[in-house]
Amino acid sequence: MKRHLLIATIILINGFTLLNGQEKKWTLEECINYAVSNNLNLQRQRLQTDITRADLLRSKMGLLPSINAGSQARMDFGRSVDYRTNLITFNQNFQNSYYISSGITLFSGFTALNTVSANSFMLKAGIETEKVKRNSLIIDILGQYYSVIYSKGLEDASKMQLENSEEQLKRITKMVETGKEALSKQYEMESRVSTDRLDYTVARNTASKALTSLRQMLQIDPGSEFDVVVPELSAIVIPDESFDADSIYNIASEVLPALKAIEYQLKANKRQLAAAKGGVLPNLSLDGGIYTGFAKVIGADSTIAFSDQIKDNNSQQVTLSLNIPIFNNYVTGRSIRVARLRRDETAVMLELEKNSLYTQIENACLDYNTGKDEFLAAQSNLEFNRKSFEAVEKKFESGLLDVTVYSTARTTLFQAEMEALRTRLQLMIRRMSIQFYSTGEYEAIFM
Repeated sequence: MKRHLLIATIILINGFTLLNGQEKKWTLEECINYAVSNNLNLQRQRLQTDITRADLLRSKMGLLPSINAGSQARMDFGRSVDYRTNLITFNQNFQNSYYISSGITLFSGFTALNTVSANSFMLKAGIETEKVKRNSLIIDILGQYYSVIYSKGLEDASKMQLENSEEQLKRITKMVETGKEALSKQYEMESRVSTDRLDYTVARNTASKALTSLRQMLQIDPGSEFDVVVPELSAIVIPDESFDADSIYNIASEVLPALKAIEYQLKANKRQLAAAKGGVLPNLSLDGGIYTGFAKVIGADSTIAFSDQIKDNNSQQVTLSLNIPIFNNYVTGRSIRVARLRRDETAVMLELEKNSLYTQIENACLDYNTGKDEFLAAQSNLEFNRKSFEAVEKKFESGLLDVTVYSTARTTLFQAEMEALRTRLQLMIRRMSIQFYSTGEYEAIFM
């Protein structure tokens, strides 16, 4: 759940679809939809849910009566019984029997009904677990998408810094050629350009690595062109609002799939315990069948016709059975004990998850409320450093300052730009994480 802090970047991409030449760029929503449809771990969880659904159907069908039909053919050699006289004979006998039988359990301590109910809750838990797995996958993608956006912002800022330094180097070089500046100042500026070029190279490689990691996470063919949409972050308005942890928790405890999955599992454990207790009660079953057959003595002078024998040999049977368990080597007792322990374990797990959820929500609300101050301070610091750098740049171009002062001012501005980007993305992440706690579904954040 802690990784839900990354979910906020979903708002960064929604609604921003940009084109760069002929190369298609992926929005965050497209990345998520692709991953949800193709991720192997998520497909495996869907198969687990289907298995649980099959178990539920099997337990429901177990409530219906069983119906069976069959036939048996037998040839007797040597000593046998003549079916006509019931006397011992040494002639060969051929017998062919047919039957249809059915059976149903009338009462089994409600074990079957409780098993159906338990499997129904397990299916619901499996569906919620599938949502948890899906959300976990989405959070991983969001986190990597955040890394791509930040690294691309760092790359763009480094590129602008390099271009600015190169322009200054061209200006100083011309002034050196005309004798207006000393050659040493050109060397200092060339050193600055070299440093900025190294920073840009590192930033570009970092952005490329982040993009590659996202492509690998999506399991896209390495030979395919892949890039992402980067929105205009400054155009996204950060609302001035605050959140209350108790209010968010009351909503989250009702909608989050992680809690729902454990709650359904707890209900299933209770039904499983009831089913295990049913094993100590008497079992009442009803069985019935229709039987007939045909027989022939090989070499006999006369044999009754097949149709007549089938009709004459017809018999019916109904059996009502009562089974009272007295001692079964503690099998039932052990089943009851294990079922009770599983129920208690799940109940503890649910309480732990609730406590953890409240802590996460409380920290998320606190982080957002304090993050607003950091964001406003970073924006203010950026504006101040921009104005400061513009003044330093003018003095530098007028020859009133040396390269060292100019480089320091440029580096300070660069750091302020990165801090403004970081705090903006961080605040949006924290806000979207709280929105996720309030919905439990990532689709609602796209609305």
